[in-house]
Amino acid sequence: MDKDVLMDIFTRTGAIMKGHFLLTSGLHSDTYIQCARVLQYPEYTAQLVSVIAGAFKEEGIGLVVGPAVGGILVAYETARQLGVPALFTEREGGVMTLRRGFDIPAGARVLVVEDVVTTGGSVMEVIKVVKAQGAEVAGVGLLVDRSQGSIDFGVKKQVVLTLDVKTYSPENCPMCREGTNAIKPGSRGLK
Repeated sequence: MDKDVLMDIFTRTGAIMKGHFLLTSGLHSDTYIQCARVLQYPEYTAQLVSVIAGAFKEEGIGLVVGPAVGGILVAYETARQLGVPALFTEREGGVMTLRRGFDIPAGARVLVVEDVVTTGGSVMEVIKVVKAQGAEVAGVGLLVDRSQGSIDFGVKKQVVLTLDVKTYSPENCPMCREGTNAIKPGSRGLK
């Protein structure tokens, strides 16, 4: 998809937010990507995810897995387009795990998906869960990559939109120096 079309979708839905934000990674940024604002529209979800599904259509994917909360809808729609099951991982006691009776068959070719990555930490945690089940991670699909492609998951990766968004450690954050408080609009820490 053309980057201008993608940016129009993300902007029109209010998914690109400006302010002072605390990211899941612990870093600060003046821009937050709230993919839930895009994913509330099934037609946009299907359109965006088709980029990921199309890239893995011939890869023998047997299952799609995403981390809760941001990866749930991405996993579901990707799996729907590929004609395979979807499930999600959750944190329990701060550790990414399978719950709700989910299991991943040993030897399955799994596609791991996520809405937004900055450092790739959640995706790496999901990959660890998949491998612990004896399955193979066949690839990673991302709606938005804030890392400028710097994260290597060791497998094929398909990104829908790459954004150059500056991040700062809390001690080097210019917005903190200006005295504004960072807000945490994401899902990490929800009970």
